Amino acid sequence: MKKLLVVLVLALTAVAGLAPGVASAQAGGSQAPMDPAEYNSYVAAVQATNVQERIAGLEGFLQRYPNSQVKETALEQLMAAYQQTGNAAKMFETADKLLQSFPNNLRGLAVMAYTKRAAAQQGQDAAQNAAAAEDYGQRGLKALPAAPKPEGMSDADFQKLKSQYSLIFNGAVGFGELQKKNFSQAAEHLQASVQLDPSSFYDVYQLGLAYVQSTPANPLGLFYLARAVIMSNNNTDVNNVAVYYYTKYHGTKDDWDKVMAAAKDNPVPPPGFSVTPAPSPAEIAKKLADSKDPKQLSFDELQVILVYGQQDVVDKVWGAVKGQPIPFVAKVIDASRTKLTLAATYEDVQSNTADVEVTMVAPIPASMLPKIGDQIQIQGKPDSYTPKPFLVTMVDGQLIQQKKTPPPRKPTTRRRPH
Repeated sequence: MKKLLVVLVLALTAVAGLAPGVASAQAGGSQAPMDPAEYNSYVAAVQATNVQERIAGLEGFLQRYPNSQVKETALEQLMAAYQQTGNAAKMFETADKLLQSFPNNLRGLAVMAYTKRAAAQQGQDAAQNAAAAEDYGQRGLKALPAAPKPEGMSDADFQKLKSQYSLIFNGAVGFGELQKKNFSQAAEHLQASVQLDPSSFYDVYQLGLAYVQSTPANPLGLFYLARAVIMSNNNTDVNNVAVYYYTKYHGTKDDWDKVMAAAKDNPVPPPGFSVTPAPSPAEIAKKLADSKDPKQLSFDELQVILVYGQQDVVDKVWGAVKGQPIPFVAKVIDASRTKLTLAATYEDVQSNTADVEVTMVAPIPASMLPKIGDQIQIQGKPDSYTPKPFLVTMVDGQLIQQKKTPPPRKPTTRRRPH
């Protein structure tokens, strides 16, 4: 997007050659004719071929004629001259003066929206600059429809210029909304920018992020992320982000190469582009219930069904296991002689979170009482459960004794006869 500032400057200097605003003023337009000295000072400044001479001339003109009827154009010209010399501080200072006097000036708003967004993307006071970029962008979008056409500019060139402004303003607003996690609003504005310029890497990449982080995720975001990978020459960080969201949406990395191929050949999603979403938890639960004898389900599988399954699936599985003796392996979270609190699913074992409570059929002998953290084999009959937090209550619990293998006998050492 950096080229857009250059385009705006070129458009401005092209018009400047016609001394915008001066001709109508001299001809007795809506305002009083300009004083000849003021007129000559302005024309000399804007038509100076050397940029440093132009800066000096415009600074002098604005000091001598602070209320000139061409003050707005003079400030635009000065801002553009500072931009051409790379003097960012003076460019910002001039843009600020321009917007203080003319709050709806499109060039000033575009310069500030663009540069504040760029600074935020580079990590410079990111939150503050992103908010400022969005504010300038919103102001620009509001002012754009009623903006007057500069003198000497054709209708076609003016429409092109307005499109360039729209690209900057929508990008800034979309970026700001993305930072606030307002993903649908971010996508709306970034999509408008990408439609105007599909070659803008940041707009394409951020549009992809806005789409995939929306609720529900929009698979078009996966296309734009793949497109960003290609535009970045397969940058590792960009690629990792794209593959992460693809896997999250699709369930596996399968067919990612097809998305990349589509993005390579098309700047925008081709007709019919789609990505098959991963099975929902409810679909996974039904598949598990249909594929196994309920009494053969692991606790991890039982958890998926009881927590995420449709009611008819839950009723079918729970009806089959309730009251039936089920052996399983679990980690001891707490233990008494009459009740054991256990973790039986993988994640709960790792986090030491109880997901099973077993009331024993008879008190456990003190010598056999498991210790906290032990892994045990046990059998119980499911009696009730709660899905969230997941907890199965079992009765008639019995420890399953593991067969102990006797230690190997120490070999006898015989003395050799001398």
